[in-house]
Amino acid sequence: MTSVEMGYLLFGGVSAAAGVTMVGLSANAYWRTGRREMFHLSIGFTLIVAAVVTTVISGYLSGFEAPRVLLAVQYGLMSMGFLSIVYSLITNRPPR
Repeated sequence: MTSVEMGYLLFGGVSAAAGVTMVGLSANAYWRTGRREMFHLSIGFTLIVAAVVTTVISGYLSGFEAPRVLLAVQYGLMSMGFLSIVYSLITNRPPR
């Protein structure tokens, strides 16, 4: 395993661990408050973690032979995740 591959695996693991922590915190906030915004926030973080994990696993399983497919899946999941997070923030605004 090259140093670049080890770095990719290390940073993917750190990103996944941080993401799982955010999923846990937002899910806990949803369970405590029952607020719909926290549910969307939790879903967004889950999709982002799924993007990181699937990209790392798929990359190693495929030998990084199809980077366009890997990036398309990653960007698709991350985009949906970020949209869910933005939605949770927009719907959380107090009325004017």
